[in-house]
Amino acid sequence: MANSPSICSLLPSATEILFAMGLGDHICGLTDLCDYPPETCDKRVVCRSKIDPSVMSSQEVEEAMRRILESGESPYDLDEEWLRGNPPDVVLTQDLCYFCEVDAATVGRAVEPMPVQPEVLVLNPRTVEEIFNSICEVGRVCGAAEAAERMAAEMRSRVEAVEAAVSTAAHRPRVYSVEGINPLVIGGHWIPDLLLRAGGRQELYDPGCPAARIDWQEVLDYAPEKLFIDLCSSDLGRHMREVSWLAEQKGWWGIPAVQSGEVYLIDHVFFSRPGPRIVQGLEMLAELIHPGLLSGSILPGTVAKLEPGRGGSGELADCFRPFPN
Repeated sequence: MANSPSICSLLPSATEILFAMGLGDHICGLTDLCDYPPETCDKRVVCRSKIDPSVMSSQEVEEAMRRILESGESPYDLDEEWLRGNPPDVVLTQDLCYFCEVDAATVGRAVEPMPVQPEVLVLNPRTVEEIFNSICEVGRVCGAAEAAERMAAEMRSRVEAVEAAVSTAAHRPRVYSVEGINPLVIGGHWIPDLLLRAGGRQELYDPGCPAARIDWQEVLDYAPEKLFIDLCSSDLGRHMREVSWLAEQKGWWGIPAVQSGEVYLIDHVFFSRPGPRIVQGLEMLAELIHPGLLSGSILPGTVAKLEPGRGGSGELADCFRPFPN
C-alpha cells in the first residue's frame, strides 16, 4: 500500500472501491457526487455537476440536459487547472453514461498537456461479473491487486449465496425496474442481471443492455408482479416527489404489483454505483422478491412499500410506508 499512486477518482463507484481496498488516503481528488463513505468529505472536489437532481424534478433535469447538449457543453465542470498543477498518477473515469459522470473524452483533453501522462483507467462494467472484473482492474492499476481479488471473491461468494437461496423458490415472479419517471426509463446494464440473480422473472431486457426510454404501455403489457422504482441519482425523498406521475397513467391501479401492494421505492445508491454496494442491492432485491427465503438486508430509510388503501390526500406518495416497519 505504501507504494500506491496518487489517484483522482471521477466516479462515485470507483471512490467506493478505493476506500474499500484501503486506498482512501491515496485519493487526491474526486467529484461532488462522491459521497460515500463519509471520509470523502475530507477530499478535494475537482469535478462538479451542473445539474442537481436532488432539488429538480425529472422533467427539469431532462430540460436542463437538453439545453446542455444543444449548447455542446459538458454536464460537468472539471477543474483542469488544478489537475495540471497537481497531476495524479492515476485517473479513474468512465464512458458508460455521458450524463452520470464526467466522461473519458473530457478527461483525455484535460490531461493531454501534462508533461507526464497519468494512467487513465476507463471503467465500463455492464454486468455483475464485469463489475467484479473492474474492481480487479482498479486494484491492478492502483497497486492493490491482492486486496481487489479478495474483495471480488467476497462479493462473488455473497452473490452465490443469494442465487442458492432463491433457487429453491417455487415461483419466480415477473419483476420490472423503473429508473426514470417522466420520461419513463428502464434500468439497463447490470440491473437486468441483478433482477435475474435475485430470483425474478425478467424477460424483456438482457443483462448488459443499455438503459432505454420506454412507453407506459410496455409496463401495462408486462403486468409485473413486483415493481421496483429506483430512480437514478435519487433517494426516497426525491422518489416521493416523483412517484405521483405514475398514478396519473392509464391502468396504473390495475397492474398486479399495484393491486397487491408489491411496489417498492428503493434508494438508487445500491444500484447506480457498480462497486462494493451492488451486492447489497442484489441482497435487497432478493429479499423483496422472495421474503420467505432471505431477510435482514434492508437498511432503515432505504425502501418504502406501497399500501394501496393508505393514502388520505389522494397523492400516491401518501400510499407508501417505510419498509420494513
